[in-house]
Amino acid sequence: MCPAQELGPGRFDVVARPGRELAYRPEVGWRVGPDGTAVCVHPYRVGMPPGRYASAGTPVPSTTTWTLPAPTAEALELPEHLDDLEGWLVAVLRTAAPDEIFGAVARAERQAGERFAPGAVVSALRRVLSRELARR
Repeated sequence: MCPAQELGPGRFDVVARPGRELAYRPEVGWRVGPDGTAVCVHPYRVGMPPGRYASAGTPVPSTTTWTLPAPTAEALELPEHLDDLEGWLVAVLRTAAPDEIFGAVARAERQAGERFAPGAVVSALRRVLSRELARR
């Protein structure tokens, strides 16, 4: 779902949040900007600050010169589309303190379940938790 899973740094752009002009393109496997450039819409998830790395040749920052971006307020709003659920879950979990993680998971599951099918929520939680809990 994200070009960062298959493309190396510098081969995709990173923007601060999803937008209508950046809809997921199943035939490509990720979001694509209006100019055809692969785009990641979750900088806090991919670990890179927003930048036009592929489309404008912005240099990829060294991992020693910046800190992992924090999720924005918009990233913490429950998404309208299932495609964005995992990114939202990552944002919610990244903002939870270590001793609050179980409560954050329960709240996120409840909130997501109000908009999305329970099976889709559980599947997304499994994928996200397998990565996020390993980071802690």
